[in-house]
Amino acid sequence: MASKSLKNLTAPLSGNNPVIVQILGICSALAVTVQLKPAIVMGLSVMVVTAFANLVMSILRKGVPSRIRIIVQLVVIASLVILVDQVLKAFVYDVSKQLSVYVGLIITNCIVMGRVEAFALQNKPWDSFLDGIGNGAGYGLILVIVAFFRELLGSGSLFGFPIFEKLGLYELGYANCGLMLFPPMALIIIGCIIWVHRSINKDLQEK
Repeated sequence: MASKSLKNLTAPLSGNNPVIVQILGICSALAVTVQLKPAIVMGLSVMVVTAFANLVMSILRKGVPSRIRIIVQLVVIASLVILVDQVLKAFVYDVSKQLSVYVGLIITNCIVMGRVEAFALQNKPWDSFLDGIGNGAGYGLILVIVAFFRELLGSGSLFGFPIFEKLGLYELGYANCGLMLFPPMALIIIGCIIWVHRSINKDLQEK
């Protein structure tokens, strides 16, 4: 894999992460991270939509008039979101119910639209596909980290398995932190991740 293609795939995981560097996709990060399972499914859904939206629009980029490109993008993204939504309802219906309207709102997710507009319309299909996977994975990574802390500290479990109960922490006096189950805590955790990330990557503070 060429270095440029590898960079398109890996840069969004840290150095150019769409959530903690570009500050995109925050709303859904607040809404679907109470538990790990829906957070993972949401991350995978966004990754699939972003990757294939980038791929399709890169293939069509020379044949789509500039004045209707936004309409074409919305049609492509909406079609992919509907397909993903139906797959979720068919195979993971319980998670689909938990995600509720947020799967449909992938259509307006600024990460998806942003990568199509900023990258796919100027680059080749393979590079665009990798860029979509990378940005979707970067988004999903932050969701998983946030959901890990919220479910563990708020419910004492991971994937519904009672971790703290098995470790006997409740008998030692630990009590679940109910605040972790409220959306503002997701924002606070993301803020902490941004702080740690910026502290490690000093060069980002100068940009």
